[in-house]
Amino acid sequence: MPSPSLRLAVVGAGAAGLAAARELRREGHAPVVFERAAAVGGTWLYAAPASAATTDPLGAAATHSSLYASLRTNLPREVMGFLDFPFTAASSAVDTRRFPGHQEVLRYLEDFARRFDLYGLVRFETEVVGVRREAGGRWAVTSRKLGEKGEQDEEVYDAVVVCNGHYTEPRIASIPGADAWPGKQMHSHNYRVPEPFLDEVVIVIGASASAFDISRDIASVAKEVHIADRSAPASTCEQQPGYDNMWLHSMIDRAQEDGSVIFQDGNSIKADVIMHCTGYLYDFPFLGDDSTISVDDNCVDPLYKHIFPIEVAPDLSFIGLPWKVNLFVTYCSSV
Repeated sequence: MPSPSLRLAVVGAGAAGLAAARELRREGHAPVVFERAAAVGGTWLYAAPASAATTDPLGAAATHSSLYASLRTNLPREVMGFLDFPFTAASSAVDTRRFPGHQEVLRYLEDFARRFDLYGLVRFETEVVGVRREAGGRWAVTSRKLGEKGEQDEEVYDAVVVCNGHYTEPRIASIPGADAWPGKQMHSHNYRVPEPFLDEVVIVIGASASAFDISRDIASVAKEVHIADRSAPASTCEQQPGYDNMWLHSMIDRAQEDGSVIFQDGNSIKADVIMHCTGYLYDFPFLGDDSTISVDDNCVDPLYKHIFPIEVAPDLSFIGLPWKVNLFVTYCSSV
């Protein structure tokens, strides 16, 4: 006997939300997808520098996306496609390199949404502000249409699928003295292009993909770039091969009111900018205690198979939480 059709709320229309919506509808359910942006794509929606300007360069208020203009994937497109919707270079593509730029990834997700007729399921420019468990196990979802002050809608769903991503809420490095340091601090979440850093001295904190890309991007215009890597030995101070204006250091020890930054290797640099390429935090501001999960040291727990909160499974689920995965095939096979 087939299972009854359920009305389901999907939070987010990025790769995870689109895959979840397709699979749920294939099973005969009625998903409604809530998307804060005006288009599908999630983190793959690029926000131009002008729209990314913010009075809080360390925060996430300006934009959902964390893309910078030069970003390319660090996976070949062949391993990023959904199982039954291959990611191949378009015959008309100007750039057919195997590691595509972010524009091509967005086009792929748009093509996926069109191919499986998902646009009609999405409520664009609609933010979920609250999810509450009701008596009987159903879920009250409160949402608001962006631009409509004070207007909120509450609807009841049989289950909720959380697909809001995890590249939006910045994780910031703790630097003694940073509050009194007179320079500019920002997170890579708000970085787009190198031109604003012309002739400046920039310190990049981090040693992962974004730090690797952004430090080299900025070095093309900056006076100096100094990379602070917490995994580097305390005595590290090395000029980087191929660059006469880039150095690798150990982690920052402290910042001072005169504008100088002291590294654990003992070197002191007077810098204009500290760029935090320090990753992101899992953040579910719309979930209350009814979700039965907690986020501690950036670990979402307790979840079965990184998807289902044990106490409320399967009525609440999280798709796309693991980050050391091959996108996007895992989303499809996990739903």
